[in-house]
Amino acid sequence: MNDATLNDSLAKPRNSVISIAIKDKQALYMSYMPFIENGGLFVPTQKDYGLGDEMFLLVKIMDEIEPVHISGTVIWVSPPGALGNRPRGVGVQFGGNDARATKDLIESKLGASVSLTRSTHTM
Repeated sequence: MNDATLNDSLAKPRNSVISIAIKDKQALYMSYMPFIENGGLFVPTQKDYGLGDEMFLLVKIMDEIEPVHISGTVIWVSPPGALGNRPRGVGVQFGGNDARATKDLIESKLGASVSLTRSTHTM
């Protein structure tokens, strides 16, 4: 592999699959990113991701029987030691055909608390 090929492979976004469980309304509130177009979720992870990396999430949301399948793009990175003791992880913007349905599902679970202004994992 020459230097040009190595640099090209390092610059390409990575694809990743992550499975998470959000067990209660408080955890959902802390992870949800309503200020992102189509919605988004903060995903705690110890792995390094960059902006633009594609992700596929399998998210068990509270009492839902089946996990929600979410495709998206990393649009937020909280590195180790982030300001305000926020956890390390990434924010994933919902994409694909189910983005709106996922946003609606999460907002229905959160009810009125979606408009609260308490601190979250991102803001």
